Amino acid sequence: MMKKYKIAVIVGSLRKESYNLKTAKALMELAPESLTTELLDISGLPMFNEDLEGNPPEAWVALRKKIQNADGLLFLTPEYNRSVPGVLKNAIDVGSRPYGENSWNGKPAAIVSVSIGAISGFGANHHLRQSLTFINVPTMAQPEAYIGGAADLFDDNGKLINNSTKDFLKSFIESFEKWVHTIASE
Repeated sequence: MMKKYKIAVIVGSLRKESYNLKTAKALMELAPESLTTELLDISGLPMFNEDLEGNPPEAWVALRKKIQNADGLLFLTPEYNRSVPGVLKNAIDVGSRPYGENSWNGKPAAIVSVSIGAISGFGANHHLRQSLTFINVPTMAQPEAYIGGAADLFDDNGKLINNSTKDFLKSFIESFEKWVHTIASE
């Protein structure tokens, strides 16, 4: 029997009808029983400013604690101007500070980029990988997850209706479970 793992799910889109959020919810539903998922709200995080570290905003403290308590990380990101949205980069910066107290350190992760376009957030996915490498987050290499044409994948209630995408996401989250188990067992 596989150990239970707490997975923090971080979505880089703030839009209420975000395809990344819908995909995150689909992944959370498809997750094996060994993964307990929690969606982290990064929408209200004050922008990182090192001057505030002496008395950090409560939202920073809460985010850092949730990251520290997680066994693994699942990132979902749209692509804005060939990179990650500012809100996601801000969350990464907040969680990596203060210097020497990187909350993300050593947490196994996976990335899914979701887009209405055909390129499927490729640029954002790879920029995020660069940032995660720097903060020592071992990120699953395969399978890669680039979800394109997202506008056609969900019904009016936000449920994933495309069976091939559902099958792929199920396989992806099962691979992620093995990745988390491998890294967390080291």
